[in-house]
Amino acid sequence: MIRSVAVFAGSRVGANPAYAAAASALGAGLAAGNRRLIYGGGAHGLMGLLANAALAGGAHVTGIIPSFLTQFSHPGLGQLDCVATMHDRKRRLFQADAFIALPGGIGTLDELIEAITWRSLGQHDKPILLCDIAGSAAPTVAAIDAAIANGFSSPSLRTLFEVHTGVPATLARLDTLP
Repeated sequence: MIRSVAVFAGSRVGANPAYAAAASALGAGLAAGNRRLIYGGGAHGLMGLLANAALAGGAHVTGIIPSFLTQFSHPGLGQLDCVATMHDRKRRLFQADAFIALPGGIGTLDELIEAITWRSLGQHDKPILLCDIAGSAAPTVAAIDAAIANGFSSPSLRTLFEVHTGVPATLARLDTLP
């Protein structure tokens, strides 16, 4: 059973109000499913909304933040781990049982792509779910598909992650994973 989920999400709320609603719904859904949230530790943007909803639902929330970003950390977490570098943060995030990517910026994309890369290199075999909110996953999937179409990646790369439309579908898939 998936007990802990690392969520990659934006440190800003983004332009579409559906992003904020999704972050809150995912946090609440993880709590309702009795799952531990592991995330980047931020108090703002989608990260903050995600953590707030998970905490409100009674979930254990672990934030992992590099020391140079602690001024942006969430003050109400059950556990906040301060690490030295962004690489250390990713190593810790990647200890979760599964990964979910919400909309976000370059940091979110970096974490997601590295999780996919590590899986492609056999460093883990954990589920990676993209929670598509209002078409937010399409550019990422298009970039991966272009790498495949141009012969830089094997078509099997597309089997290493799943795209689910909306939070309910993402949570439902999480429930079916061993």
